[in-house]
Amino acid sequence: VLLRVDHNVVKKGVIKDPYRIDASLETIEYIFSKQGKPIIMSHVGRPRNKKTGEIEISEKTSVQPIVEYLNDKLGKKIKTVQIEEQTSKGLENLECINDLIKELETGDVDGIYLPNTRWFKGEESKNETKTEFGEELADIADIFVNDAFGSWQPHASTIEPAKHLPSYAGFLMQKEIENLDRVLKPERPLLAVVAGAKFDTKIRPLTALLEKVDYLILGGVIYNAYLCAKYDLKIKGITAEDISEAKDFINKADKYPGKIVDLPYIIESDILNERIDGKVRTCNIYMMRKKKELNYILDVSPKSFAVSTIRDIFKNSRTIFVNAVMGFTPNFFEGTVALNKIIDENKEAAKLFGGGDTLQEFKTLLPKVYENALHDDKYYFFTGGGTILKAIEQDSSLGLEPIKELLKQQDNLTERRTGLERRSGNDRRTKQIPSENNTRTGFKRRSGKERRKPAQK
Repeated sequence: VLLRVDHNVVKKGVIKDPYRIDASLETIEYIFSKQGKPIIMSHVGRPRNKKTGEIEISEKTSVQPIVEYLNDKLGKKIKTVQIEEQTSKGLENLECINDLIKELETGDVDGIYLPNTRWFKGEESKNETKTEFGEELADIADIFVNDAFGSWQPHASTIEPAKHLPSYAGFLMQKEIENLDRVLKPERPLLAVVAGAKFDTKIRPLTALLEKVDYLILGGVIYNAYLCAKYDLKIKGITAEDISEAKDFINKADKYPGKIVDLPYIIESDILNERIDGKVRTCNIYMMRKKKELNYILDVSPKSFAVSTIRDIFKNSRTIFVNAVMGFTPNFFEGTVALNKIIDENKEAAKLFGGGDTLQEFKTLLPKVYENALHDDKYYFFTGGGTILKAIEQDSSLGLEPIKELLKQQDNLTERRTGLERRSGNDRRTKQIPSENNTRTGFKRRSGKERRKPAQK
């Protein structure tokens, strides 16, 4: 079973937070329970230099820590290959895993984990190399399961295998899509809190959000740019490009008066990378004159969340979506703490969080609240923040390229399916992993000439 997951949790050779790995365990354990042999793959980091195209193969972006974690967690023998080849062009093909495939066939290992998919030349390619790599991936398995909701980019490992193999959505993928519908078709009022480091990467989903939400709160650099544009301020570190983007956004927001909620109290610092007493102060945006020049704005003050009108918005919302770290951590974290606390006070709302940094800061700053949230049905933590914003921009949980490819498979493999009712319209969903009652489309391995072979030396 070729299984695409999103285990992009390694930084400098260390797992920062295993949440994404843990979220995929249900699918992996199910494959094992049906005597399936998983061939797992994920990307880690960005080993490819966008300017030169060179691919750095190093321990910093290796899947080895993930393999060790899985073996400890599952009590299985999953193995990856150690890449000794030093090349700036990336791995040409899957020849490096031939010995591992043999070990998998003989039962010497329970599963294998491919090297970082972004180490392969074809993964992020846009030419025939991508197609060839996808065909190679399909050649080593009988079916393909995509459980990588957080990997929405149409790369070889997320798209191509579904063109050649019976393909299914994993349990995590199904769960993420269902919860994404809670954002796209929410119980109202819907409040969204979005922060980011650059306006240009968020302007399209933010514009789409304006149409859907009842209230929108901004944070981070995009809030600073918004303040510059709206109140004619100058804030250190905010570029003219960001301000221009913010002005365009404000012009579009004029169609939706009252939806953007300004947090009035902000934290100004004379220094960017430190927090020094006497160099930090709280400012009120409504007390500033035009053209005022400010130093770095590195957080929103908790006082903002004590304003009665803002408290009421959080109290009365029935769906809250969060993709935000409000301050420049680790030194400026009070705004994020206050945000997550006031959200937690609302026991009635569906609270949907997305984004690696969003979840990491929540866990770090409020560990007890975070731990309780993991077991609270009112909370849901998405494994991919960028995926959610992309889906919001497209106004569809099924419009992302990897999911669309699974839906094509649903069309192409209708006669092979059993026990899966065809749905239409808004009720249509990706195919699910074969269940016990769906054995004909399940994990039967091909044999003889019918079976595809891995690349040979």
